[in-house]
Formats: sequence, structure tokens, C-alpha cells
Amino acid sequence: MSTIVLLNKPYGVLSQFTPEGRWRALDEFIPLKGVYVAGRLDADSEGLLILTGDGKLQARIADPKHKLEKTYWVQVEGVPDEVALEKLRAGITLSDFSALPAKVRLIDEPAELWQRDPPIRYRAAIPTSWLEIRIREGKNRQVRRMTAAIGYPTLRLIRAAIGAATLEGLALGQWRQIDGTYKDLEGKFSE
Repeated sequence: MSTIVLLNKPYGVLSQFTPEGRWRALDEFIPLKGVYVAGRLDADSEGLLILTGDGKLQARIADPKHKLEKTYWVQVEGVPDEVALEKLRAGITLSDFSALPAKVRLIDEPAELWQRDPPIRYRAAIPTSWLEIRIREGKNRQVRRMTAAIGYPTLRLIRAAIGAATLEGLALGQWRQIDGTYKDLEGKFSE
């Protein structure tokens, strides 16, 4: 069993323990020593971040070849139609790689969603909508690039789950420590 830390990372926080420029760091939220991020999340993205002190587990979680599914809630500008969503479901070619087929569906704004600080820009003439996107990759800014490629720029990006680990029960900025293995991430955690 390894120590696994689940954090609901706020907007404006880097996936590291040292702040840079205007961005805050994880040391404001997690007082533990000897844990490291397993898969990054950009400073302008929010949601689930996994940390562990087990180097092998960290590498396995972060490595796309192990195909651990990641679930994102994505607020986009506009309302994508089925034709646009089908492009993501089929796999979309981006400038430097082809994204594997994604599981994508329109969803209502998540009920347990917190307010973002700062809030996203609001434009009365342009509606927004929410998507749930599930991918097994994790390339740099991949989800944002995918939605832009179909003509619906991402306004807000929240990682809701990595495998069986979810944001459930974690308020913004909160963390929880559990004992588990990679198999737990594939299945269901027992706390």
C-alpha cells in the first residue's frame, strides 16, 4: 500500500510546491513532505490532482501507456452540436499529434461546482455549455486544444476524476490522504 493524496486544486495553483510569478503553489494546501504530483494540471485548470511518495506509482499514474481514464468537466463557448462532438469521439488530429477517440457528452453544469476565482468572462450574446470529456491520454493542454479544434474554445476546465479517484467530498483547496495501490485507481477505493 502507498500513501495517495487527493487534492481539489484551485485555479491559479501550479502542480508543484514552488510558486512562480503570479501562480501559487501546492505548499499552501498540502503540508506533507515527500509527496509528488502524479500527472500535472495546468495553473489555469482546476480539480483533481493525485500526489504520492511512491515513485513507481507516480510514474505509472502519469504514464499514458497505462491508459488510466481521466474525466474532465469542460465549460465551452457556444453549444456544440452532435457533428462537432462526433469529431472528438472519432479522434481528432491536432497540430502535433492525433488525439485518441474520447468519450464526450453534453452535461448540465455540475451541481457541486464551486465559484471560480477569478470568474470566467461572461458575454450575454454568447451562450456557454458544459461537456464531460473522458480521455486516456494527457498531453499538454490536450482538452483545451481538442475543444478549440472543433470551434468551441474552453472557458473553464475541471478534472473530476482519474480512474476511480474522484473529487467527491473534496471542497476546493481540500485534500485527503488514503492508502491504496494502482489497482485501487483502476477499481474503487476503500477508505
